[in-house]
This record gives sequence, C-alpha cells and structure tokens, in this order.
Amino acid sequence: MGLRTEKLGAQIKRDLAPILQRLQNGTIITITGVRVTEDLYTAKVYLSIFAPGGDTKPTFDRIQEKNTEIRTELAALIRHQVRRVPEILFYLDDTAEYVNRIEELFKKIHKDDPT
Repeated sequence: MGLRTEKLGAQIKRDLAPILQRLQNGTIITITGVRVTEDLYTAKVYLSIFAPGGDTKPTFDRIQEKNTEIRTELAALIRHQVRRVPEILFYLDDTAEYVNRIEELFKKIHKDDPT
C-alpha cells in the first residue's frame, strides 16, 4: 500500500468510528482495519462486533443496510481531502474468534498430553 492509501485509510477509520458508534445499540463495534485500493475508489472496512447476546449478525446487517447513509456522513467529513469518496465495503473481522478457537485447541492438547 502506498502512503496516500494508508493516509486515506487512517482518515476513514478516524472519521467512521463516531458514525458507527451511533449504530451500536448494546453492542461494541470496533474498526480493526481499513484497506483502500490503489485507485482510491474502494475502502474495505473490517469490523469486529461484540454482542453480549452472542449474535453479531443483526448489527452487521443494520450496518450493511445503512451503508449509503454512512457513506454520505463520511463524505461530509472528508470532502475537502478527497475528490471522490470511496465506495465502502464492510467485512466482519473474525480474527478474535479464530484466536479463541486456536487457544481452546491448545488447552485441549495440553490437557490431554500425559507428560
């Protein structure tokens, strides 16, 4: 990634956080990463969602539904820094779940190990 794409990604992450904060409704939404394509037309936003009830799908679906509104709010914040506001694609970042599964496997292996 070039310096320009990294700067734009950091700016999007900074300005998108308060917008997504309003959509939390009892969940915790964290932006884990933003990757902007070299042509600056697309921003892939990776989200980690923690829901006390365990089901993150409704929150993620609500974010997907409001994508146009979110992009419009973001455009108002970064309009002087870019010519064109990138298309935003949201992805669920399941890295934390993956790490937890691996840790559980290690615990199980360690528990079953006779030495």
